[in-house]
Amino acid sequence: MTAALLLTALLALLAIFQLALVFGAPIGHFAWGGQHRILPRRLRIGSAVAILIYAVIAFIALDRAGTVEAFPGGFSIVGMWVVFAYFVLGIGLNAISRSKPERFTMVPVTVVLAALSLPIALG
Repeated sequence: MTAALLLTALLALLAIFQLALVFGAPIGHFAWGGQHRILPRRLRIGSAVAILIYAVIAFIALDRAGTVEAFPGGFSIVGMWVVFAYFVLGIGLNAISRSKPERFTMVPVTVVLAALSLPIALG
């Protein structure tokens, strides 16, 4: 349960970061390839979608940990493995970013997310 709560807290911080991007904060060099200081409309929409994805991931993790009952049957078991794979893929994608700030910030964050999601997936 501790890993699920820590994962949820980190996702909440990332959601705040994405929300700042949605509202035009000049921190775009930390996200979406780092090519824009202030994100264009299409990437702001992407940041809004990311917030929704973070919420779904948090509910899957909390469901798998037994903290909430959000999904039927074994959905959270399979879902957590998908989440783990998503974060592992994210490590690689962030590592190849052209943006040095994104690489140096988001790779460690994604490693932590993957590390937290693995014990949750294992149950």
